[in-house]
Amino acid sequence: MPVSPGSPRSCLWLLLGALLTHSVQAAPAPTAASSPAPEQWTAQWIAVAGQPARAYGVYLLRRTFELPARPRAFRVHVSGDNRYQLFVNGVRVVRGPARGDVENWRYETVDIGPQLRAGRNVLAAVVWNYAEHSPFAQVSHRTGFVLQGVGAQESALVDSGPAWKAIRDEGFEVLPMDFQRMKTFYVAGPGDRLRADRHPWGWELPGFDDAAWPPAQVVAPAAAKGTNVTDLDWLLVPRTIPLMEERPERLKAMRRATGVQVPPGFPAQPAAVRVPARTRAELLLDQGSLTTAYLELVVSGGRGAKVELAYAENLWGADGKEKGHRDEVEGKSFRGNADELWPDGGTRRLFSPLWWRTWRYVRLTVETADEPLTLEDLRGVYTGYPFERRARFDARSSELEKILDVGWRTARLCAHETYMDCPYYEQIQYVGDTRVQALVSLYMSGDDRLMRNAIVQFNQSRTGDEPPMSRYPVSSPQYIPAFSLLWVGLVHDHWWYRGDPAFAREQLPGVRAVLSYFQRHSRPDGGLARLPYWGFVDWVDGWPGGVPPSWSVPPPWSKPRETFFPESDALGASSLFDLHLLLAYTWAAELERSVGDAALAEQHAKAAAALRATLRHLYWDEGRKLFADTAHRRSFSVHANALAVLADVVTGDEARTLLERALADTSLTRPTIYFRFYVHDAMRKAGLGDQYLDQLGPWRRMLSQGLTTWAETEDPSRSECHAWGASPNIELYRTVLGIDAAAPGWQRVSLRPALGSLPQASGTIPHPRGELSVAYAVRNGRLEARVQLPPGVPGELTWGGQTRALAPGRSVVTLEARAEAPR
Repeated sequence: MPVSPGSPRSCLWLLLGALLTHSVQAAPAPTAASSPAPEQWTAQWIAVAGQPARAYGVYLLRRTFELPARPRAFRVHVSGDNRYQLFVNGVRVVRGPARGDVENWRYETVDIGPQLRAGRNVLAAVVWNYAEHSPFAQVSHRTGFVLQGVGAQESALVDSGPAWKAIRDEGFEVLPMDFQRMKTFYVAGPGDRLRADRHPWGWELPGFDDAAWPPAQVVAPAAAKGTNVTDLDWLLVPRTIPLMEERPERLKAMRRATGVQVPPGFPAQPAAVRVPARTRAELLLDQGSLTTAYLELVVSGGRGAKVELAYAENLWGADGKEKGHRDEVEGKSFRGNADELWPDGGTRRLFSPLWWRTWRYVRLTVETADEPLTLEDLRGVYTGYPFERRARFDARSSELEKILDVGWRTARLCAHETYMDCPYYEQIQYVGDTRVQALVSLYMSGDDRLMRNAIVQFNQSRTGDEPPMSRYPVSSPQYIPAFSLLWVGLVHDHWWYRGDPAFAREQLPGVRAVLSYFQRHSRPDGGLARLPYWGFVDWVDGWPGGVPPSWSVPPPWSKPRETFFPESDALGASSLFDLHLLLAYTWAAELERSVGDAALAEQHAKAAAALRATLRHLYWDEGRKLFADTAHRRSFSVHANALAVLADVVTGDEARTLLERALADTSLTRPTIYFRFYVHDAMRKAGLGDQYLDQLGPWRRMLSQGLTTWAETEDPSRSECHAWGASPNIELYRTVLGIDAAAPGWQRVSLRPALGSLPQASGTIPHPRGELSVAYAVRNGRLEARVQLPPGVPGELTWGGQTRALAPGRSVVTLEARAEAPR
């Protein structure tokens, strides 16, 4: 029913979150069939008249129109810069746009028909520009908003232009969050401060009086990418991923309270908390596990008060350095980003930030003036990419189940409109992180849309003769040579696990450009000379900035770019970078042979063969029988020897012996959580998969410290949530259950179970043609296997030195290990 401005119910609608959790309605994700891209945009980009184009500001826009009857469907294309939320008759229907860059600016297509009605209707949008406070992951041209109806009738009613009205919301101010406040590298954006007495409450409702609002100013024509128009501002392209999931969730427990009496059950259950006048109250609340969500606070009264909502992944010990057990709060301090609400005394005001926050712990601080304040409710709205967990694993081990659960939570919190390295400090999509995350997505859900989005965006990051950036989309360019080469691996992974030769073929120009770049930086022997930019490989304590010997440099933010790489020898040679190049040659050769140019495939194969010989000559140390990190052969790492196995510099029994030697030698530089993904993959390839479960020490230690997501590194660690640590969610299926593709797109299946000490294990993963299930039991030296392959998909089972062909459908197989064969 209609709601009049100023009524108690109208006070529930605050710009920053705008809706009670149960009222949020998300429109269906756009699809090519239901919402074709417009051949010509008739709408115009608009903004608030008289406001600077690139300065901080939060802006409100409205368009009222009449309908004779409620339509069955009413589709619109919509976008904004930096970001926007769209409301229809007071109901938020979409947040966007999906992150991209100015040359590939996403727009959403939504059906707003369910929110429309006969008579007066209003479209209302909030658009904001964080300007110099923007997250690194936010690209921007200038403040703007565009909306176009799909169809001539819809377009005539709602297209953005001077018929819209627009004002600046003077209630909002920015709360900078930077290195000084956060005490570490933080680039995820600022906090929001709302002065409620300056905010036009109910602005998004049909009954709001906007007679005094001025017309919006047209700032640019809207145009699709590829349009034959000059002087384009944003090149519009359709969103290719679904809308983010949103669902209500509540904080679990009150851990500490001062200055106020808290009712039993709060915050797990709604309850009013009254803070008397002239009182300072502080509540420490525990979500129970890390989350990414919009926090919603509902308050009444409290004019002149100040309310701060602060968010933290963890608490800190008294020294401000050690974290300790994450469940413990006594004697610990709080440090984190924050938002503020300055109440105006109104009834049931709802506050929620413009952008979601990350927390396990929330500190709510209230300082009242002469009027008491009532906290009516405090709750969250979880948000993230809508992955569905389809994989199952059962080894009758509660520990492995927990490792999978924590890994899946980590992967989900690091997946939104892009993959993210971490949801708290950076929220940036990096190639190295994404390669692990994408494989987790494929094995756990089978959904490849975010992976495809990432591959395309990294390809779009190339400029001039440069390779793909290490992170993208981003406003601050960064290049990591190893990550540029791993992008080729990301393309190969998609082709191998999803097929889709047309998509792989579209990426080949980028793959060729990457190899051409590194060939220009190669030595005569085929290895890499000193490269520009940041030579990160892994966060190893002995490698400053994660850069191995002969490439050792300070962290990239500490010195100018040209001083990064003082060479320690005449060649500047590093086996780690040469091995990354060798892997890229191998991946590219397979891609070209399958979907590209056979002649190029042969060239890449020859370059790979030559580089393998170079690696043997330069880096093999006959005395230690290991590959060294540099041509000096004075430093050695597990990293180099694992990559030598993955890149087929050594194969068969030699690979197995080499990796066993490297893993046993404690003098070698050890990998951290990120690079263990490659070490464990090498173990699988070398036939050491039965030792995989013994390699889960870092994950077991994190569980023992109460982490609910995997940290960036083991303590001391900055981020509590880094999805590159979710690699067990790949390897428990790929290594332990042994499930892997044996041909592009899973056209054939390879099963090589490596149960280690497990007497039995079973599981299911999504497959492009359905599901793939296995169940194993080891009894008296025999493997009993029950396998269900998808229709039309053959495979083979290998165990104990024996291989058995499998037909599509159900198979029951018993294999007895040969005496000399590893199990």
